[in-house]
Amino acid sequence: MGALHLGHASLIERALAENDSVVVSIFVNPTQFNNQEDLLKYPKTLNEDIALIKKISSKIIVFAPTVAEIYDNVTTSNTYAFNGLEKVMEGAFRVGHFNGVGTIVEALFNLIQPTRAYFGEKDFQQLRIIQKLTEIQNLPVAIIGCPIVREPHGLAMSSRNERLDSLLRQKASFIYETLQAAKQKFGTENAHKVKEWVEYEFRKHPDFKLEYFEITDIATLTPIQQKIKNTKYRAFIAVFADDIRLIDNIALN
Repeated sequence: MGALHLGHASLIERALAENDSVVVSIFVNPTQFNNQEDLLKYPKTLNEDIALIKKISSKIIVFAPTVAEIYDNVTTSNTYAFNGLEKVMEGAFRVGHFNGVGTIVEALFNLIQPTRAYFGEKDFQQLRIIQKLTEIQNLPVAIIGCPIVREPHGLAMSSRNERLDSLLRQKASFIYETLQAAKQKFGTENAHKVKEWVEYEFRKHPDFKLEYFEITDIATLTPIQQKIKNTKYRAFIAVFADDIRLIDNIALN
């Protein structure tokens, strides 16, 4: 959605290494915002984005359509059933968000017809949603998940980071530090105690308001009740810094 950073650049570079042609879509999608103020404040830096892409390669095709071109002046989203993936975490707090994501991604896939599409694991729930989208809509696209790219102090790179002042941006390393500590605790403690500990740590921090912390299995994104052998788990977090919403996640095993 624009405001490109080194995380996006890593996706582009991997796509270049694995494909003959690469298309980068830049589109701030209105149907995935449940908060119109957030949409208005979302950074829009198309000229800078194109300049960054050109530094990576002059061969990349940039597709930056208008809202009218995509939605034909009817800015509404389709409705999808993602087998429950859409009902937890981001889906619970951002009603209709994943219908908007599914609508724009399906439209882009139908327009561009890629063989592979690259998405960052920073939005891991979105990645799982898009994998499910290709399955239920029978879209012949391989969805490639790519590792989270972090700022030097640990904050997951995000376009929204540009809205943080320098001091708060530095303090936001607390989010990743807490996730790392939760991962350590998950090795010896039950998930309920880990969750209680994270909530307690955020109550002590005046600069951040915890919206949710969840531990789920990575396949269904169902919140954990008790650990099951040979199941992969991931911790997910959403935090407000002033009015800026930040999300992150970490693999636990």
